[in-house]
Amino acid sequence: MDLRAGVVLLCLMGLTCAELVKYIDCGSSTGKVMTVDISPCPSLPCQLHKGQSYSVNVTFNSAVQSQTSKALVHGVIAGVPVPFPIPIEDGCKSGIQCPIKKQQSYHYQNTLPVKTVYPAIKLVVEWELRDDENQDLFCIKFPVQIV
Repeated sequence: MDLRAGVVLLCLMGLTCAELVKYIDCGSSTGKVMTVDISPCPSLPCQLHKGQSYSVNVTFNSAVQSQTSKALVHGVIAGVPVPFPIPIEDGCKSGIQCPIKKQQSYHYQNTLPVKTVYPAIKLVVEWELRDDENQDLFCIKFPVQIV
């Protein structure tokens, strides 16, 4: 069975398939984003339902070495960044084997929980992963709508 047939089979079996999402790079100074997958998010803005969680996967190449990495997530509402808590801030516990090495590709994986107390609103999510010098290994923005 080739790879494409395997992916289709897994999707048909009920497993969630990640969606490649269009994003804006907002200052990835020490890395380069290759892909952003959010599941489920079949179209933009991503419809985020209250009380559910969404998988966020970012594949990036690092231009630096770093012993640590830390994720920061904000919801940008009317130009004002509001902290958006995530379960695991430590990038080294989110699919990345630390220390991060220069010129290597990494697959960052985390979850975006949408609390029931959040208002129904359109906003932009800004997701950063910072190295041990507090520089962005990646910084991405993508539109969402909380429903």
